[in-house]
Amino acid sequence: MTPAGRFAPSPSGELHVGNLRTALLAWLFARSTGRGFLLRVEDLDRARAGAEAEQLRDLAAIGVTWGGAVVRQTERTHHYTEAIGQLTAAGLTYECFCTRREIQEAPSAPHAPQGAYPGTCRQLSGAELEFKRSRRPAAIRLRASLTEWTVRDELQGAFTGVVDDFVLRRNDGVTAYNLAVVVDDAEQGIDQVVRGDDLLPSTPRQAYLASLLGLPVPFYAHVPLVVNSDGARLAKRDGAVTLGELAGAGVGVGAVREKILGSLGLPGSLEEALAAFDPSSLPREPWVWAA
Repeated sequence: MTPAGRFAPSPSGELHVGNLRTALLAWLFARSTGRGFLLRVEDLDRARAGAEAEQLRDLAAIGVTWGGAVVRQTERTHHYTEAIGQLTAAGLTYECFCTRREIQEAPSAPHAPQGAYPGTCRQLSGAELEFKRSRRPAAIRLRASLTEWTVRDELQGAFTGVVDDFVLRRNDGVTAYNLAVVVDDAEQGIDQVVRGDDLLPSTPRQAYLASLLGLPVPFYAHVPLVVNSDGARLAKRDGAVTLGELAGAGVGVGAVREKILGSLGLPGSLEEALAAFDPSSLPREPWVWAA
């Protein structure tokens, strides 16, 4: 399988400038290292009708190209079921019946990192399990054997983050992101993951899970986000931030691409940007968007 990078949007709406910048960066990282580039639609959660087509259209317009068919997570449930079965057979999962509110109100386990699941359902007896099963469906959690894990990131260096008994499958039967992304990347031969640095805190959980499943841990590069003038993460409420909105304001796709590449210190055409691309020269701070 040819090593590859990827872009994996959630089809909740049109991509904005921040999403497109990350997509271009992922494409540049992959192409500059001789990797293939794949597109995966992460549609396990609610998707808006028509959003996928809009996103594919805008990615193509900005110059992002990909190989092979687009993969959708909703078509891959059997892979996630197999992974959970593997972990369960090794004694590495358990049923959890806690609500979000119960978790928030529960006291933290001794020496557990802040925000970690307190382990409320970790040691339920058979009778307790039967009682709780009769009251609500269970989520499936990982039975972790440590509290932190360190990953190496191209831009962030060594990063040590919390690992707890995180959810693998929600109580509504939907696979959790942390499991799906690990299984998908390995199965697709993706060995380079370039994404926004807001996802860095969850990366140690994913790398740890990959190690338990006997899967390779990808090369990571978490890139700075695009923010508004107040320093908050860019959102669609921040004015004209999608290609469609910007076109309506008289800003063409070519000008948007040049502006994005310029924010990375790169020339305005993709061909020139690829020739000049050097990860060590990329900005390490968020980019403030102003249309």
